[in-house]
Amino acid sequence: MSPVVAGVLQLLALVVALGLVYRPLGDYMAGVYSSPKHWRVERWMYKAVGANPNTEMRWPAYLRGVLGFSLVSVLFLYALQRVQGSLPGSLGFASIDPDQAFNTAASFVANTNWQSYSGEQAMGHVVQTGGLAVQNFVSAAVGMAVAAALVRGFARSRTGELGNFWADLVRGTVRILIPISVIGALVLVACGAIQNFSGIHEVGQFAGGTQQWNGGAVASQEVIKELGTNGGGYFNANSAHPFENPDAFSNLFEVFLILVIPFALTRTFGRMVGSVKQGYAILATMATIWIGFTALMLWTESAHHGPAFDLAGGAMEGKETRFGIGGSAIFSVATTLTSTGAVNSFHSSNTGLGGGINLLGMQLGEIAPGGVGSGLYGMLIMAVIAVFIAGLMVGRTPEYLGKKIGTRQIKFAACYILITPALVLGFTAVAMAIDGPSESMLNSGAHGFSEILYAYTSGANNNGSAFGGLSADTTWFNSTIGIAMLLGRFLPMVFVLALAGSLAEQTPVPETAGTLRTQKPLFTGLLVGTIMIITGLTYFPALALGPLAEGLAS
Repeated sequence: MSPVVAGVLQLLALVVALGLVYRPLGDYMAGVYSSPKHWRVERWMYKAVGANPNTEMRWPAYLRGVLGFSLVSVLFLYALQRVQGSLPGSLGFASIDPDQAFNTAASFVANTNWQSYSGEQAMGHVVQTGGLAVQNFVSAAVGMAVAAALVRGFARSRTGELGNFWADLVRGTVRILIPISVIGALVLVACGAIQNFSGIHEVGQFAGGTQQWNGGAVASQEVIKELGTNGGGYFNANSAHPFENPDAFSNLFEVFLILVIPFALTRTFGRMVGSVKQGYAILATMATIWIGFTALMLWTESAHHGPAFDLAGGAMEGKETRFGIGGSAIFSVATTLTSTGAVNSFHSSNTGLGGGINLLGMQLGEIAPGGVGSGLYGMLIMAVIAVFIAGLMVGRTPEYLGKKIGTRQIKFAACYILITPALVLGFTAVAMAIDGPSESMLNSGAHGFSEILYAYTSGANNNGSAFGGLSADTTWFNSTIGIAMLLGRFLPMVFVLALAGSLAEQTPVPETAGTLRTQKPLFTGLLVGTIMIITGLTYFPALALGPLAEGLAS
């Protein structure tokens, strides 16, 4: 069977699986964020933090909850790493250096999970399970909470209230992420992923001696790493490691976990705003981009470019033989079009154009389908931009879901889409211009430039995957990528919540003959075009210096 045919069959199986759970999961999540009832365990949590879950919050109060909780999380995770050497279950590992501890704390709290360290050689059981795994849950729940607040902004009128952050955070964790993770972990254990708290032990005899392997609660962390679109691997090889991702079935199951909540949230959106057709329009936009990128990746990685490619059946360098080109291409597109960052192949070994596809997927804003929560609110921001452009073309005040998109709303949306490119291009330019950072590049020329561009694209877009080749464990990269991750995560949330508050205050505008039908295929096409044009105009010069130059030269 050819790699392309194998990849297409896997893609079809994935589409069927996602289609089967789309409606029930989407409806369930809509009920979670709309229910007036609180579970007993949730009431205990509210009491522990001193929160009243029935108190409605305006956007400034909601934002303070997001930022306050995230700040405490960063400080806690930083402190936990700094004292690791004194903790039980540390496996003999020393405490983490300050710059790397800051980078890792920022990374996991920002739902990025960029790792400048080898997990099995740096982090003990307490930090892995009590620090990193916990943030995998709550950072994902924060993104879902912000998305729920924006959806309420569209659904509500004549009020600035967006719900309660603490209720949304707890419900997202307790009612959605934990139950699915329990089931998913059992599936991964059945596939062969490990789940234990054993120490370091030596195995096998090799030419250079023995090899040391760690145990760990891998399956439970692997499932939330994918489900919460986090991406941090228990091992340095990430999802290419057989302890994390044993076989072809587990590989496809992990891709399913990455995509299931972001896609299903479009159904949640449609239910909460009272029009499932609006959710289908957003779903169609996401699916069009995802399938298009996956098809391009399968083609670029399967096309033969010389004797080595002919002998291997395609671009097999840096890929696991148990996954092949199809499983690797589908995984890499899923992880870069979401904020996951998990990898099952070496992205630096992709063809020049294949590496460019991964880069472009992150530069779209990771909205097809994007991260849990962040993908939905990112796509809704692009929808606001699209209806604004449509309004300019016909000379009519733009409207979306019955809300006018005026000067205030478009300023919030414009600020949102400008933040990440400014971080990516600014930090990349500085790193290439000064002495020091460029010395961390393994390669020179276009590929070396792509290594640095990819690192800042991954950090600022809260993806976390690594291109490979870049020695990022330096004070410069730990500090600057850490700053990019925090700013890239929380500054956009400021404008999302401000937009949600301004929309919730409005009085709905009645639909007329001149209203743009945003539930129709025409709007889906407009939205796809808007996304691609904005991203192309922003990043094309940088892409031309890196992956495009490399791809055209090969």
